[in-house]
Amino acid sequence: MMRILLTGPTGFVGRAVTRQLRQGGHELCHVIRKGSAGRICAPDPRDRVVEVEDLFAQPADWWAETARGYDLVLHMAWYAEPGKYQTSLKNLHCVAGTMALAEGARQAGVPRFVGLGTCLEYDLSGGQAFQDTPLAPESPYAAAKAACATALQAALPQAGVSFLWARLFYLHGAEEDPRRLVASLHAHLAEGRPLELSSGTQIRDFMDVDAAAALLVQDALSARSGISNICSGTGISVRALAESIADQYGRRDLLIFGARPGNPDDPPCVIGHRTDAPLPI
Repeated sequence: MMRILLTGPTGFVGRAVTRQLRQGGHELCHVIRKGSAGRICAPDPRDRVVEVEDLFAQPADWWAETARGYDLVLHMAWYAEPGKYQTSLKNLHCVAGTMALAEGARQAGVPRFVGLGTCLEYDLSGGQAFQDTPLAPESPYAAAKAACATALQAALPQAGVSFLWARLFYLHGAEEDPRRLVASLHAHLAEGRPLELSSGTQIRDFMDVDAAAALLVQDALSARSGISNICSGTGISVRALAESIADQYGRRDLLIFGARPGNPDDPPCVIGHRTDAPLPI
């Protein structure tokens, strides 16, 4: 059993990760936005809950006091409003807040820090993302994540803190935001409403959020350091995924491919790969 401080436990990924950690009987501290305690997954009376207006506005000394005595900080919080987060300047606020959290964890003597990144940090022009693929972020969101990874890798191990940066690929599953692709597909198809889509030729490394959470927790609780890709290692076209979901309802006729323009900056293929040992950033 470990004492683990979590940020972002009420989010899409955070709730799935909390479900996994519950199975291990770990002692959890949830640092959350005020008013969101009701979204903590299967709350346990032994949990510690710390509510703040804005966790990214907390200084390092506040984090040092909050994190003291914990074995691991698992940092999952970030601004992630669909349709806005990719280009929002709030990403800069998240970077600053993450640096303060990491410094506070170091001051508190927390031996391990795990943060979440994104496959969009990579140069995706080749379609394949290995843990040593060069970085080439093309959005404020991806650039902010890459900056965090680079800065923390340079600082934390030198200070004696084990560091892992887990890059997530394309997730879907229970409690997903209804504006995201898979959730939107289920909502439209269940109600018999047509859904306008792009051509759907993009190939993506899709993964169920619970499977991804299991892999993330496995890596977080291990001695792995550096980079870890949270991915399936296989690709499927958006069209094939949409059709497989439509088949559950017997309503492929509701899928209108080509009705929406594709994003010209969207890479045609993104498939992740893992190695047995993560590589340094």
